[in-house]
Amino acid sequence: MAAVAQCVRGALRPRLPLLSVALRTSPRLLCAATQQKNPGQNLEEDQSQSQNEQKVEPSSAEKLLAEEKAKLEEQLKEVTDKYKRALADAENVRQRSQKLVEEAKLYGIQSFCKDLLEVADILEKATESVPKEEIKDDNPHLKSLYEGLVMTEVQIQKVFKKHGLLRLNPVGAKFDPYEHEALFHTPVEGQEPGTIALVSKIGYKLHGRTLRPALVGVVKDA
Repeated sequence: MAAVAQCVRGALRPRLPLLSVALRTSPRLLCAATQQKNPGQNLEEDQSQSQNEQKVEPSSAEKLLAEEKAKLEEQLKEVTDKYKRALADAENVRQRSQKLVEEAKLYGIQSFCKDLLEVADILEKATESVPKEEIKDDNPHLKSLYEGLVMTEVQIQKVFKKHGLLRLNPVGAKFDPYEHEALFHTPVEGQEPGTIALVSKIGYKLHGRTLRPALVGVVKDA
């Protein structure tokens, strides 16, 4: 075995200088050999480079998808805004309708109340026209009639109050054009100008709304 190894070394020794000379004279051979030794590494570098290029420059299909997404988002926003506006409009209509229904319930009896006011005025005039000195036990018929008129007047005022109809008898109050109607102006000693000195006809309000203004006389400056 030792003899065989010595023979191999002897055969290779004269060739080593020739190999070194060839490598010094041809560096391209070394580069080619190096590239041939690492083909897998070059392939990975090419793939990573192509992937980077794809990331930097998106394809036309991706651009189309992005544009389509933006359009759909814009359409969704418009539809959402229209839906919200429609809901707000529907709520406003519902509230207005509800208010109209409530007002119809409250003020639907206005014309009927105005007709009854004439009856109340007649009862009031009837009771006021009866001489108080004649109402005594010696005149039982007149006394009974007067008491019946008074009871009827009291009862009709209770019915009016039950349905939100209240009297306006503003003697001494400040004149209010929304509740009173001035028939005349006259100076009255001891009273402030602009106050009501006389009520010619009682007024009425239905649920806070003037149904019939009171006919009054207003104090003016002397």
